[in-house]
Amino acid sequence: MWTWIQYSGGFLLGWGLGANDSANVFGTAVSSRMVKYSLAVVLTALFVILGAIMQGQAGIETLSKDLTRNNVSSSIKIELSQNGSKNPIDKAAQIAMIASFSAALTIVVLTIMKLPVSTSQAVVGAIIGVGFMRRDVNFSGLGKVVACWIGTPVGAILFTVIFYWIFKKILGKWNPSVFVYDPFMSMLLIVCGCYGAYALGANNVANVSAVFVSGGMLSVKQAAVFGAFTIAAGVLTFSKPVMMTVGRGIIKLNSFTAFICVLSQAVTVHIYAMVGVPVSTSQAVVGAVLGIGLIKGVHTVNYKMLLGISAGWIATPIVAALFAAIGYFISNLRYTG
Repeated sequence: MWTWIQYSGGFLLGWGLGANDSANVFGTAVSSRMVKYSLAVVLTALFVILGAIMQGQAGIETLSKDLTRNNVSSSIKIELSQNGSKNPIDKAAQIAMIASFSAALTIVVLTIMKLPVSTSQAVVGAIIGVGFMRRDVNFSGLGKVVACWIGTPVGAILFTVIFYWIFKKILGKWNPSVFVYDPFMSMLLIVCGCYGAYALGANNVANVSAVFVSGGMLSVKQAAVFGAFTIAAGVLTFSKPVMMTVGRGIIKLNSFTAFICVLSQAVTVHIYAMVGVPVSTSQAVVGAVLGIGLIKGVHTVNYKMLLGISAGWIATPIVAALFAAIGYFISNLRYTG
């Protein structure tokens, strides 16, 4: 029974990631009515699993090692030996549960507030919160991750501008009829959506299961498989409520601009997956959509929505760190009577 409980935080986090972040993959395509929702979720689940298992290990290693000065399991053994205890696995499970549940709770709270949530930021915030309480935070590793958070939307904007003009020129020279154009764009959206789902799994599986590797509870490969199927479960069961939000909130997209956004987001996230740094697909897709807004004219951008999104990005790691610090403090209280 305890085995299932200790992984429940990770399952909840993976489920929430799949339910929320699948919108970043196919949301623009579905909202532009070029791809059916039922097809989108099946393809997303399949390619998330492939991406996580085939290329998710680098990100898992980054989160499990680079944000703490010491490996959690080894530092726990030292800590417990000093206290006369002999249960390092139980302690590691406790820390993993606190981090997972804190990140998941942050996602739930900010989603209720209708703010786009970065799962990457929630997980990193939770890890830092626990690390702060344990006095075991690797600030150089944290700096690397934060720099990538900033680079994610900026990179997506740049890719959007590049891809927009390249494909605009190609279509201008080709000049297809409407009977050819619509099926062609639908096919491109499906292909790019599959690529985006692959990149989502490769990059974000670390957010779900890296804490279990750090605690010595799972190997890197086991963590990749565990995270892959929990994310897929969220995609298949509860992704519909958020599938339309981003594509309609900042600027209206047609089939062509939806394709550009999906491609830019996927390329940006995949690059970070290969580097081994988990980043936010939400930040990538918002950067891509903002890039379209800058191309079409700044007057087309919903700045009120953009401000709310930025507030969510700032709040996410802070709230997650607070939840994790409070959870760690409460779980380690010792009562004497």
